[in-house]
Amino acid sequence: MDGEQRTGTTHRVMRQDDNGNRFLLARGLDRAGAEALAAEFEARGHKQLYWVEPEDPRIPEDPRIPESPEVSGGPAGPG
Repeated sequence: MDGEQRTGTTHRVMRQDDNGNRFLLARGLDRAGAEALAAEFEARGHKQLYWVEPEDPRIPEDPRIPESPEVSGGPAGPG
């Protein structure tokens, strides 16, 4: 069991569009689930950057990162 599993670290999936705007797509996922979701978005072929990062429970959500309608914990529709 790795450190992430022992500590219950959750991850979020982020997206950056062509204009450099960043959006939170999903949060509260385990690493495997977050990476699978990011891969699913990447497979759609859009010119956007997707990545997974760990969430730090000691840091409150960044109010500068808008929560898009895609924040649902699952994949969004075509877009």
